[in-house]
Amino acid sequence: MIEAVRVYVLLAVTWTRAAAQYPASMAMLTVGAFLITGLDIAAIGVMFAHTDTLAGFSLAEVMFLYGTSSVSFSLADLLFGNVDRLSGHVRSGAFDSMLIKPASPFVQMAVDRFSFQRIGRVAQAAAVLGIALPQLGVPWERAWMIPVMLVCGVVLFAAVWTLGGALQFLLTDAPEVANAFTYGGGQLTQYPFSVYGADLVRGVTFIVPLAFVNWQPGLYVLDRPDPLGLPHWLRYLAPVAALLLASLAALAWRTGLRRYRSTGS
Repeated sequence: MIEAVRVYVLLAVTWTRAAAQYPASMAMLTVGAFLITGLDIAAIGVMFAHTDTLAGFSLAEVMFLYGTSSVSFSLADLLFGNVDRLSGHVRSGAFDSMLIKPASPFVQMAVDRFSFQRIGRVAQAAAVLGIALPQLGVPWERAWMIPVMLVCGVVLFAAVWTLGGALQFLLTDAPEVANAFTYGGGQLTQYPFSVYGADLVRGVTFIVPLAFVNWQPGLYVLDRPDPLGLPHWLRYLAPVAALLLASLAALAWRTGLRRYRSTGS
């Protein structure tokens, strides 16, 4: 694990140094990522210009849910989002070259063309979260859950990306399927789940556990009852959900890698 992290950092630094050779372009792309993702929070602002609450949640509470979801999603995208490009590497034969290098193929895929400019998205989400928290006045006895949910959110999104990547060992057009759960999940978790239908909420709680990115632990932080009446103890299970989905993703990746027979097949 330590060696994998070391290799990841070295490769990420290499890609960042390459991008830094064009500092103006790098700066503009970073700022552009910050501003473009700001359109999401602008949409929330437009909603609250016409209403005081969204499905029973105040503006500060929605900003909190948006911020925690977006920080987790943006970090997972920054660190592991490139895994969903596996099919392109398989078709071009580039993945074959990764297999003969003395480094984990997963690490090489995750850090391939590492884009530091995505940090602009992380900064925007962190800024929204930083604005929301003082308005909520979360007591310390519940605030401990915030870093836990952020870490678990990163793991959950990274696991979904890994599952999508593993699927591409079999289906070359699988990125579109994976995007429905990664980028679609990122959009889904930005809002209170009480705006969605009960069947959808149960699906993203017990099948694809995106509800544990920020909704269930967020209810604990905000000291709110579950609008859909789901059990109270679910809000403590984000680490369990993250561990289970990450284990499934790791198994799927290893299975796909063992069955891979080169681009010629």
